[in-house]
Amino acid sequence: MSEAEAATAVDVAGKLGFKQGDLVQELGYDDDVDFDFRETLEDGIGSELLTEDDQDVVDGVLLWWRNGDGDLVDALVDALTSLGGNGVVWLLTPKSGRPGYVPPADIQEAAPTAGLHSTSSAGVSKEWAATRLVNRRKQ
Repeated sequence: MSEAEAATAVDVAGKLGFKQGDLVQELGYDDDVDFDFRETLEDGIGSELLTEDDQDVVDGVLLWWRNGDGDLVDALVDALTSLGGNGVVWLLTPKSGRPGYVPPADIQEAAPTAGLHSTSSAGVSKEWAATRLVNRRKQ
């Protein structure tokens, strides 16, 4: 990896609040995810993303979510299963105009029901928007 690629990986991980050595679990993986973003994030944390089957306590969860994937509240509650006390959930949804777009109102409605609070968003991909969700007690 070149110096520029390493800096980009650190930037992507840092934008999401992750650093080298953090454990990040990925949920909702499918063939439409942003593979470049995933690879850059893995470079930034220095390891592969954990899968749904991994049981480790994690620093963060990436939840890829599309309209039609099911019940968002249930998915967010499931995302909390392996999340450590100070961990965050990054909900990645297709951007407006893309297939599977999830209106922000749906996220704002589902998050509190799952015990989460939306704190910020980040541009992480051309196709995907990211919303940072934290435990309401930790804000």
